[in-house]
Amino acid sequence: MFWVGFPKNQNVSWFSCFPSFEKKSWKKMKSESLRTLKSVDAPPRRGTSLQPWHVESPKKAPNEAKHNKPASGNSSVDVTNDNAPIEDMSSKIFGAHTFTFRELAAATKNFRQECLLGEGGFGRVYKGKLGKTGQVVAVKKLDRNGLQGNKEFLVEVLMLSLLHHPNLVNLTGYCADGDQRLLVYEYMPLGSLEDHLLDLSEGQQPLDWYTRMKIALHAAKGLEYLHEKANPPVIYRDLKSSNILLDHDFNAKLSDFGLAKLGPMGNSSHVSTRVMGTYGYCAPEYQRTGQLTAKSDVYSFGVVLLELITGRRAIDIRRENREQTLVSWAEPVFKEPHRFTELADPLFEGKFPLKGLNQAVAVASMCLQNDAMIRPLMSDVVTALTFLGDGRESTGLASPEPEIIMPDIAKSNSCKLDPSQREIEIAEAMEWASSRN
Repeated sequence: MFWVGFPKNQNVSWFSCFPSFEKKSWKKMKSESLRTLKSVDAPPRRGTSLQPWHVESPKKAPNEAKHNKPASGNSSVDVTNDNAPIEDMSSKIFGAHTFTFRELAAATKNFRQECLLGEGGFGRVYKGKLGKTGQVVAVKKLDRNGLQGNKEFLVEVLMLSLLHHPNLVNLTGYCADGDQRLLVYEYMPLGSLEDHLLDLSEGQQPLDWYTRMKIALHAAKGLEYLHEKANPPVIYRDLKSSNILLDHDFNAKLSDFGLAKLGPMGNSSHVSTRVMGTYGYCAPEYQRTGQLTAKSDVYSFGVVLLELITGRRAIDIRRENREQTLVSWAEPVFKEPHRFTELADPLFEGKFPLKGLNQAVAVASMCLQNDAMIRPLMSDVVTALTFLGDGRESTGLASPEPEIIMPDIAKSNSCKLDPSQREIEIAEAMEWASSRN
């Protein structure tokens, strides 16, 4: 790679002059619920069957968990017991409504095929309408054969109940009647990014440049919240185009937190875990070692951003061998900025800003560094992508300059910058990737 001068520290900013984001605590988080969530980080028990790759990621979590005490009172519920009465937890999970199986069956017309939105290894997702409120929702009916036990379901519901951000899909509630396990989410009418980027039907209009960059920015903001504003931080672990959902205005939200993990705390630099996720999106160091950090998500974001730029899948076995893996195909171009236009999706038909393309490719390449320590923080990615929304009127193509020299921003000594100065510095740093002003 051709990038130089980046600080080799997982916890510092992409730019050495920018301090790390100070994490803010959730005001409403209860310590007992947090104690249960920490069980996500426990390693699997011996004898557990490991499944390293999943095209559609099932809802799984490691097989050890701690006792979770209720917010009030002296009783406790053992979530380590697969046969524990999960209904006893309903009053302990704040922010999540409990539904009966009958309510959700009625909402989805008894889970008819006409209501089916999608399916995968986790089960099926149906469109439903709640009888009491008339709210349209998405109901995920988990495959009973795919569940490991009550504790994994509880941890997922707790995780989703505690995370709230405009770019994360909201959990409306859940159902735990008998052996039925269902999750109820807000309905996203336009489906997934994959539907509009990689699975175009005949006559379907491709996404234009600015809509794609809007989606990229929203996904980045969702990750920024998980990594830098949630306390403790959360590692998403399964970012991909099919997990980015769109509302009627193409506002993007991250969905499917079945593989999410609490990030490292204290002096730990990473979380050790079995390798899960989707092939083509996982960071190389995570595949090799199982050591998970927030920078693993940054790599996955780089793959998604590259998909948005190119219109190609992360893995496409229909292409020639050298082009089947998107990152491997794009890496030679990253080293030659004058070739950046070769990465542009042909469906753009030349209608994109050259400066914006060059900057987007630069951001993607930063995120896809093999060395995790020199990948940017998501907060800096958000700031950089914000600038790509500027200059909408500039859509013409021009030949880029043959050589672009990146400023050695790592040598900057101005470490105490206010937010406006920080944005200026990032804007100037991004200029190196543009061929013209």
